[in-house]
Amino acid sequence: MPLSDKIKSLINNAWDDGYPCMLATTGANGPNISPKGSMLVFDDQHLAYWERSKKTALENLSHDRRVVVMYANFKAQHDGVLESGFLRFWGTTELHESGPVHQAIFAKLTKREQEHTGADTGIGVLIKINRAADVRGKPIM
Repeated sequence: MPLSDKIKSLINNAWDDGYPCMLATTGANGPNISPKGSMLVFDDQHLAYWERSKKTALENLSHDRRVVVMYANFKAQHDGVLESGFLRFWGTTELHESGPVHQAIFAKLTKREQEHTGADTGIGVLIKINRAADVRGKPIM
């Protein structure tokens, strides 16, 4: 599923643009949703982020590797940049505490994320995109 350059740019700049991606997980204590300022497009098959807080989202991933990432930018819809300002990506995560994928995710992070407190002990989280659609159910291309 190739992602357009427009979608890649929106996701890769989400935090700086003021529209952070939200990560939904579920675990033993139920669902959780949290902003992920380091969310990025790793390639056409994967999203990725840097897990440095190591709190509820990471705990939930030890119970269930399935996630939903939501990008919400109503202004982009209003301005005609996106047909729908709400994009969802369903996927399955892999945790990378070291190794080449860990290093590759870190290399794609913004300088702000690479230098943020806790970045040096972070975990690379790779999300295999199983399905991607706007809020109306239209597949994202």
